[in-house]
Amino acid sequence: MEIQISVRHGQISDEVRSKIESKLDKLPRLYDRVHSIALALDLEHRDAPEADLRLSAKQKHDLVATAKAGGVMAVVDDVIDKMEQQLRRHKDRVRDRHRPAAHKQPPETLEEPQE
Repeated sequence: MEIQISVRHGQISDEVRSKIESKLDKLPRLYDRVHSIALALDLEHRDAPEADLRLSAKQKHDLVATAKAGGVMAVVDDVIDKMEQQLRRHKDRVRDRHRPAAHKQPPETLEEPQE
């Protein structure tokens, strides 16, 4: 798996970069078909940095999440949370697509005996 971190309009320290990479390394735990992860941080507005996270999965599925927050680590946390939600929904859709029709139907309600 390939992880790319790019920064526009500024720089981040190696310590912050390693923290971000360790957080991004956890994303494939939710969906194991992740090919690559690309994070773009825009530090043009220091008080409200923006993050754009793109995740490529096998079978040409690309997921994108964006966020804006008060600090660099806050925006990274927000964008990772959004991506985790998308990955969970995507995994559920894929799993439900491959289940037999009997599993997709809601359970029948038990009828009370007639007196």
